[in-house]
Amino acid sequence: MSQVLLQCEGLTRQFGGLTAVDRVALDFRIGEVHAVIGTNGAGKSTLINMLSGEMPASAGRISLAGHDITGWPQPRRARAGIGRSFQRTTIFGEFTVFENARLCAQAAFAKPWALWQGAAACADSRAAADEALAAAGLSAQAGQRASALSHGAKRQLEIAMCLATRPRVLLLDEPLAGMGAEETERMLTLLQALKPGHAIALVEHDMDAVFRIAERITVMVNGQVIASDAPEAIRNNREVQVAYLGDH
Repeated sequence: MSQVLLQCEGLTRQFGGLTAVDRVALDFRIGEVHAVIGTNGAGKSTLINMLSGEMPASAGRISLAGHDITGWPQPRRARAGIGRSFQRTTIFGEFTVFENARLCAQAAFAKPWALWQGAAACADSRAAADEALAAAGLSAQAGQRASALSHGAKRQLEIAMCLATRPRVLLLDEPLAGMGAEETERMLTLLQALKPGHAIALVEHDMDAVFRIAERITVMVNGQVIASDAPEAIRNNREVQVAYLGDH
């Protein structure tokens, strides 16, 4: 069994009388893509927001490498190794591809005492940006304006920006949204390459891609987990077939 890096127990989020996430218990392991699927409103993005620290939990516990991080704010979780991407593109279009990655790396390699050196000259940040772009397959586009990238390349850049902070956990919210077949293949190849050093949580609606890339799949309905298992077991799960995959 691979190492559990990120774990949640009894994780709950309520908005007034609405329970968006209801007592969810999951773990995310190094070397695995753990996909979280469900219809719109199932609670997937709310779950990711709580794991990343962008939204407080109403109840439950989150741990990272055995340490309780439930009360940690998002910046502290990011520094501890939790990175995420968003449903909507969040790049800086007017900057170069390299500068987008370097700005993210700067947050991880802040040197406020280096008053004699401009942030853009930080060797650590630049090295982290170069490594991230190489991992994401964007080294050749480093000097290009980010707004000129294709949709798929912009999504790759978001992954690179995340990697520039050198995270151990990747929380990816619909990274394949809006992609064509060729772009999807490139992203799946990237995710496959990132598995060995990361625990990856993948929220995604592309079921073909999910069943190809994931070692484990969790299915959410109305904020609750109805199944969490290997892909083949999920495919053959009658409750999942009825509730989500459309088999009646």
